[in-house]
Amino acid sequence: MNGDNGNMIEKWLEKQGYRLIDKDFRQYIQAAREWFEGHCPDFHDYKVRVQKVQRQLKRYSLGAAKMVCEDYATLLLNEKVQINADGFTALPDLLRDNRFFERGNRLIEWAFALGTGAMVEFLDEDGSPTIDYIRGDLIYPLNWDGDNITECAFGSRRVLGAKKDAGEGYYVQVHERRGGMYYIRNVWLDAEGKEMATPEGVEPESGPFPVPLFQIIRPNTVNSKDPDSPMGMSIYGAAIDQLKAVDLVYDSYVNEFQLGKKRLMVPMSFTQQAMQDDGTYSPIFDPNDLIYNVYQVGDNSTDKLQPVDMELRAEAHEQGLQRMIDLLSKRCGLGTGRFKFDRGAAQTATQVISEDSDLYQSVKRHEKPLERAIIGMVRALSALSGGNPNLDVTVEFDDSIFEDTGTTIARNIQLVTAGLRSKKAAIMEIAGCDEKEAEKRLQEIASEQMIEPASVDAMFSQGEAGQNGLQTQGR
Repeated sequence: MNGDNGNMIEKWLEKQGYRLIDKDFRQYIQAAREWFEGHCPDFHDYKVRVQKVQRQLKRYSLGAAKMVCEDYATLLLNEKVQINADGFTALPDLLRDNRFFERGNRLIEWAFALGTGAMVEFLDEDGSPTIDYIRGDLIYPLNWDGDNITECAFGSRRVLGAKKDAGEGYYVQVHERRGGMYYIRNVWLDAEGKEMATPEGVEPESGPFPVPLFQIIRPNTVNSKDPDSPMGMSIYGAAIDQLKAVDLVYDSYVNEFQLGKKRLMVPMSFTQQAMQDDGTYSPIFDPNDLIYNVYQVGDNSTDKLQPVDMELRAEAHEQGLQRMIDLLSKRCGLGTGRFKFDRGAAQTATQVISEDSDLYQSVKRHEKPLERAIIGMVRALSALSGGNPNLDVTVEFDDSIFEDTGTTIARNIQLVTAGLRSKKAAIMEIAGCDEKEAEKRLQEIASEQMIEPASVDAMFSQGEAGQNGLQTQGR
């Protein structure tokens, strides 16, 4: 959705009497999106004047902003993240049907790029709980307390009508809070921003709901652009100079190869000539052949082929580019050495990261608000399913990049065996869960160990036990 579309929705919301965020911040979000897309016109488009000729040029971009956001999305939400909810047996199917880990990963990428993202829950035409994933430029906070958004509108562009009558319009979903309960207004606007009749089969308003049906996702950093705004700040919002530095060096690196490719200077006397209409002769070339240049031999020169083979400063450029990438990575909270410029491409380092590293501390910092958003999403899905809206939910993030899981397990076994650590504490560290979940797992283990040995032995005959090398432990 471009700026004009957003203005239509903003104008309608303003007519309804809603208070909106500063319009200047909308322009900041647009600038952040340009960097995410890899082309910021104010920087990448520039002009060069050679004598009386002015040329419009474009800088090459490494796409470092998107690279940073992709890395955070992979670290924070991947298929190894576990979401547990007591008594909500339908949750795994709902997450799968809504492609949560796939689309949620992309949402985090957008949220870290634009500063804000949102998950919105609703019932689809079949009455199934559904999750929508909204990027920051389609989010319109209506009421907030600090950075806690309590009421919000979400916009999207839609095709209204069918066949010859089809036209473009906008769908606005307004989440309001009244008397401690939540209500949702469904509004359709035409291309000029005028309110239209609600489509058949869609209620103008739904509710009440005991919990909010939206959750805001933001990088866990201070919005230094507008400290009073409830919207978040792009993860690279304070690193624009570093993004520029990366692309300046990368552009120079590419131009080094373009300008430094081998060429051959050919004396005019060596070329095949063709007579022109004015009686003069000119060289004949294959227009697709770019390695030859013709020169006129002077009185004191000799006719010979002269190769032009400029020395490439590849190593110096790669060192400079690595330094710029490290500065950007450090500024965005990923620490230095996270990206390695190797063989002409930036690659993510995959070694185990120390718990004292900038990356570990940064990811742990961003996990906290994401955990709250996921818990809110699960409770909203439960409420829409007719279940408990206040059920206990735990989220176990993937910390495998930060630690060697095998080493962690072995260390805890040794400490428990030596009586230096409780089983509960060991489970909490190994599984990354809280005390309540660890207690639950301990009870499950205890229940399994209460099975009578005789009943287990009955599952195997002595012959099978001998064939499989099973031995009965002495009592």
